[in-house]
Amino acid sequence: MPKVELIGLNKIYNNDVQAVFDFNLEIEDGEFVVLVGPSGCGKTTTLRMVAGLEDITAGKLIIDDKDVTTMPPKDRDIAFVFQNYALYAHMTVYQNMAFSLVLRKENSNLIHKKVLAAAEILGLTDQLNKKPKQLSGGQRQRVAIGRAIVRNPKVFLFDEPLSNLDAKLRNSMRRELLLLHHKLKATIIYVTHDQMEALTLADKIVCMSMGYVQQIGTPLDLYYKPNNLFVANFIGLPPMNLLDVEVKATTVKSPHFELPLDSNHQELLRNYIGKKVVLGIRAEDIYEQGSIPLKVRLNENLGQSTLVHGNFKDQKIVCKFKRWVNYQPNDIIKIGFNLEKIHFFDKETTMVIR
Repeated sequence: MPKVELIGLNKIYNNDVQAVFDFNLEIEDGEFVVLVGPSGCGKTTTLRMVAGLEDITAGKLIIDDKDVTTMPPKDRDIAFVFQNYALYAHMTVYQNMAFSLVLRKENSNLIHKKVLAAAEILGLTDQLNKKPKQLSGGQRQRVAIGRAIVRNPKVFLFDEPLSNLDAKLRNSMRRELLLLHHKLKATIIYVTHDQMEALTLADKIVCMSMGYVQQIGTPLDLYYKPNNLFVANFIGLPPMNLLDVEVKATTVKSPHFELPLDSNHQELLRNYIGKKVVLGIRAEDIYEQGSIPLKVRLNENLGQSTLVHGNFKDQKIVCKFKRWVNYQPNDIIKIGFNLEKIHFFDKETTMVIR
């Protein structure tokens, strides 16, 4: 599988609306890269530029050391798996999977071997004579993936392939996609608005907002070291708690609590003394015992853990405790923050303070 380079890609439509701004990304051989962000952030437009389904306004696209920026889609040697499966209803599973190879006029024996091999990988061997309407949503998506596998493309492109499935089936298909990636060692570019899909599937995540790349990194990078407030709020379920605080010489203070700063944090915030910044902390980095009073609104019991939603007056906060709790609405509990896991963000630039 080849390396893919997106160099300064821009997309401007005829009505002068710009959907993607200066997109730069290197995808290594065999890497699983996920583009994630809310609707309208430019992730699908970027994928379609890679596929050749959208013209690139400016920039270059390199696949396997070849400039394919203006090359027709059929010559790019990529396979696109669509959100809505795009199967031919009148064809059997076998015929759907073989269709692109038939168009290429490949040897019939070779086509048969490729289809059977893909069906074996995807668990579709006993479904080959069925029509799409006879299959479940998950099976139809596997057929769409199988149609891509038989082509043995240089790059696989997935556009929100699990969004039409129910929650249980999405979880199952995520596992199947991971296993498939391990078997094929394929270069994959995958688009989703679901940040949990991004965290569980990706070797590398590209988080986008309003046409701009906000951060590129491993799932752990984006979860534990967000570049800005958007990434902190978008990545993670629940999102990071974000609280306004004022920086003092040795503490940060809000109307609801005051936290001591160690020497590293004091140095980090020395230019912000007397100013307000945003403190970020993950729900799991909040202790159940502490000195900060919190009024409980509700519990979300998840089995081995509980999300406790509470308020500092008008400020909402979510804690994740590693046990089943039964607090009642309006209970006052005392919490504490893991001071080694707090983040600080500049209120004006929204960037992390490092």
